[in-house]
Amino acid sequence: MSAPTTRRRADSGSPGFLKRSQPRYGEKVIKVLLVAASLVSVLTTLGIVVALIPPASQFFSKVGFGEFLTGTDWAPLFSPPHFGVLPLVAGTLMVTVIALLVAVPLGLGAAVCLSEYASRRVRSFFKPVLEVLAGIPTVVYGFFALKAMTPVLQNIWPTGNGPQIFNALSAGFVMGIMIIPTVASLAEDAMNAVPRALRDGAFALGSSRMQVSTRVVFPAALSGIVAAVVLGVSRALGETMIVAIAAGGQPNLSFNPLEGMQTMTAFIAAAGIGDLPTGSTGYQTIFAVGALLFAMTLVMNLLSIRLVRKYREVYE
Repeated sequence: MSAPTTRRRADSGSPGFLKRSQPRYGEKVIKVLLVAASLVSVLTTLGIVVALIPPASQFFSKVGFGEFLTGTDWAPLFSPPHFGVLPLVAGTLMVTVIALLVAVPLGLGAAVCLSEYASRRVRSFFKPVLEVLAGIPTVVYGFFALKAMTPVLQNIWPTGNGPQIFNALSAGFVMGIMIIPTVASLAEDAMNAVPRALRDGAFALGSSRMQVSTRVVFPAALSGIVAAVVLGVSRALGETMIVAIAAGGQPNLSFNPLEGMQTMTAFIAAAGIGDLPTGSTGYQTIFAVGALLFAMTLVMNLLSIRLVRKYREVYE
């Protein structure tokens, strides 16, 4: 009877027992740091909203909201001024759609290849090489679109009415190349997170590698793939230098990608470096366009969150 008691006392006084009973200050510090890091993004978003609302409110007190959203002529710095933002919205959506037509197929194809077909050695080499594209400055992409892509398109265009010097096609195409690493890397990570048992079960039933990739892995990783595409869309909407250099600076309400256009971000960049008096209506247009771009991005992210949650509930 005395032996177990002695052992229990020895265990209770052992260094391991004391170590387990002590508070883990390191974990508390890490928790505080993680909470602070998450609050930085929230506070940054709130700061953007606070910075946009007062000037945008002053702008809409002078210009009608309906005129701003439905007008087809954007010339805020001319006399008489026109504040129809539709040409800027059309240019932004045109370039973004072209970029997605390039980035989504190529990015998802690269993700499937790296995740399902490439060996570990090949994946460890090509994935960092692919991600190098994301580190190239966007101004380099812009000059590449203007000086290399546009002349190539003009030379190979089958008819005489080829792309203009400034056009949405070359800007969107090069922007799509820039987005490929974002889509491919995140989608490949989502596919690698799919349990191996799902693949093994499909192979055991006689499925080919293509069938496993498209009918098992892709649906199971759909939430992560949607998140990758949405992040690519957000980056395309917010890109400035490529469209400012290659797409042109003339607002143009057109559905012809061969023509020059101005996007919302390009206008903000051009007007922000101009000599506009603070508090003037022209100066306030920067914040009005920025608020509209912020609202568009917010709505798109909210819709994407719903899609991600929907498919995550199905496949988890």
